[in-house]
Order: sequence, then structure tokens, then C-alpha cells
Amino acid sequence: METPQVRFARLDKANIEKIHELEKFLGTYVLAFEPVIKIADLAPEQLEKLQAVENELDVILVAYKDL
Repeated sequence: METPQVRFARLDKANIEKIHELEKFLGTYVLAFEPVIKIADLAPEQLEKLQAVENELDVILVAYKDL
């Protein structure tokens, strides 16, 4: 399986302004990415296993499929 490409979202001026407003509200920088992957539709037991490994490793995991 290939690693998916990650790219910044292509935003118009109105949406860029919305991001800037959000940054001001949060007091942080915000990055916007376009979806280049499809989040996997996991069965409940699969999701439970994924969350258990997240907790064990103290990371955030994302299960996905190629588009």
C-alpha cells in the first residue's frame, strides 16, 4: 500500500478568512488539508481494537483506504 499524498486545502478568500477567525479564537495556528484518503468504515470490534492500541501507544491512529 502506498503512503497517501498530503496536500494543503485549496481555499477561497472567504474560507481563508474563516480559518483566520478560528486561529484568533483558538489562539493557535490552524492547518487545512484536503481529504486525500477515505476513512475506513470499521466494525465495532475493529474500532475497539484501534482505540485500545491508541491508548496503549498514546497516539492518534487513523484507519483509511485509498481513494
